Amino acid sequence: MRATDPKLRISDIPSRPESSSPGEWGRRLDSFVARIGRSEVPVLIQGETGVGKEVLARKLHLQSARRNGPFLKLNCAALPSELVESELFGYERGAFTGAINSTPGKFELANGGTILLDEIGDMDVRLQAKLLQVVQDREFIRLGAREASKVDVRIIAATHRNLEEEVRQGGFREDLYYRLNIIDIYIPPLRERRDEILPLAEFFSLLHTSPEFPPVDFPISLREAMLAHSWPGNIRELENFVRKYLVLRHAETLEEDLRQRMERRQSPPPPVAEPPAPATGLASDTSTELHRIEDARRSAEAVAILAALESARWNRKQAAALLKIEYKALLYRMKKLGLGPDPRRSAAD
Repeated sequence: MRATDPKLRISDIPSRPESSSPGEWGRRLDSFVARIGRSEVPVLIQGETGVGKEVLARKLHLQSARRNGPFLKLNCAALPSELVESELFGYERGAFTGAINSTPGKFELANGGTILLDEIGDMDVRLQAKLLQVVQDREFIRLGAREASKVDVRIIAATHRNLEEEVRQGGFREDLYYRLNIIDIYIPPLRERRDEILPLAEFFSLLHTSPEFPPVDFPISLREAMLAHSWPGNIRELENFVRKYLVLRHAETLEEDLRQRMERRQSPPPPVAEPPAPATGLASDTSTELHRIEDARRSAEAVAILAALESARWNRKQAAALLKIEYKALLYRMKKLGLGPDPRRSAAD
């Protein structure tokens, strides 16, 4: 599927790596970014985890007229859907239990700049409808508010999923897909850009150099091993590999590490036990309803705890006092709900 909007179409950059060599793809992408960065239309970036989708999004922001405005990122897969909604749109005082103060969301904070919706393919379908309103009308409604607020922000979306397939299977709204897919950029995995492996490795070697860990040379045998490796973690895996080499400074150890990684990937996976057949009848319906109630309770509890933490500037003892619970009880509930020291910070990493 391709966007039918005539405002801007991709015709001079390959949407798949096989249409040109990897090096040529990279050069044409840089030229393309310089041209479309000045546009205001949404951009959809697709590619495997670790290929550099966020880096590309930041490049687009820096090439735009919004470069002096904020660039904010929200990982849609890192938080429960209820928290994603409050993070995106904000909430009014009293919108839910624990909403002590009115709090702006990412869209308000990104006004005049760019927002990156990372892993948008994992966004709940209900939230997709609300996001569609922002894309279409440039307005949103805070949780608990009665009137819509206008916003001026450029939207860049990124995902490792195949959104065309998600649309066919009903997991992603078709109307939102077409709104976001005016410009569709696919970043091929590093294994299909092998001529970039060594230059990137040398770049990361210089980037992470310090007085304790000066730059290193890559012996021919290690270079060959790096070129032969499939890099399933893509650029992120390569960067971590170079940082490891800077610390260990022992090429033979790293060559053996790559060899073992390749062997593990080539080995057949262990057999997986067949899951038990789902229960049927009244017992199954009751179990499903109980799970639904428990999920709703957990979501409401997570929203209340997050609101208290935000109000207390992430001082957990003060947040416990606001919630009128023991400090140890708060720590226990945060652990059970998967809320770390600051889930918003972890989502932005």
